[in-house]
Amino acid sequence: MSIFLGIDGGGSKTSCVIGDENSVLGTGTSGGSNVVRVGETQARDSLRTAIRAACAEAKIIPSQIKKTCVGIAGGARPEIANVVRRLLLELVGGEIEIVGDQVIAMEAAFGDGPGVIVIAGTGSIAYARNAEGKVARAGGWGFGISDEGSGHWIGRAAVTASLRAYDQAGHESTSPLLAGILKFWGVSLVEQLVVMANSAPDFSALLPTVLAANEAGDDIARNVLTHAGSELAAFAGIVIDRIFGKDESVSVAVSGGVFYNCPIVRQIFDKGVHAAYPQALLNAAVIDPVSGALALARKNA
Repeated sequence: MSIFLGIDGGGSKTSCVIGDENSVLGTGTSGGSNVVRVGETQARDSLRTAIRAACAEAKIIPSQIKKTCVGIAGGARPEIANVVRRLLLELVGGEIEIVGDQVIAMEAAFGDGPGVIVIAGTGSIAYARNAEGKVARAGGWGFGISDEGSGHWIGRAAVTASLRAYDQAGHESTSPLLAGILKFWGVSLVEQLVVMANSAPDFSALLPTVLAANEAGDDIARNVLTHAGSELAAFAGIVIDRIFGKDESVSVAVSGGVFYNCPIVRQIFDKGVHAAYPQALLNAAVIDPVSGALALARKNA
């Protein structure tokens, strides 16, 4: 019996699934393993934790694994793939395949077929493939300059928007969103928040705070989340325009923690895509990419 391992190495979460040719045998999760976001040390620890958990549930040892496929942001870039490969060689046996996170998400959503996948987790990207096999992507250029609509983008935009409102109020009061950010970061003064915000923090960790503020009726939080949905819909539109005909039916799926945890983002995204592309077929589910990684490990072994 051949054993296969699929890994989704995100910026905030790592998911592993082990299976044989037909069945899932074990799963494991841990913290982020995107080496660009978290560094080699944490990536190694997260991969080890998730792989060990999956192996324990499957009642196998890592050396029994015939093929591993890992999807990770930037996986097509040799400088990232080489680091991830080196880390995995310490942890598993067998062949190792490293691909971009959009590749495993596409596999999970559409197999070899055509469609559009929009991912919004810690980062964001849109990826599409048509019936002729032509592909297109939009976004995903990194949190410093892109990743619109992602968890990182939402957190940073929330800080920016809440400080703008603070300025407009003459520094006399703070919005519920700004108060929530202050509390989350454990500071009491806006000046302290500004220091933290300019020291490259993990903005994506602010997503629950933004969601809580939105649920409490904070207009600033709602505007940020609405803008995120519009940005993600724009990514979908870019790739649809590039490789699909204007009246061609196209399946659109989504993946990532932002879509999973933020109903308002999903609603705005669906509304935006449907308004511009009435022929689009929107998948109501949020796709779990790790199943695509396992499928690719099996397929290409």
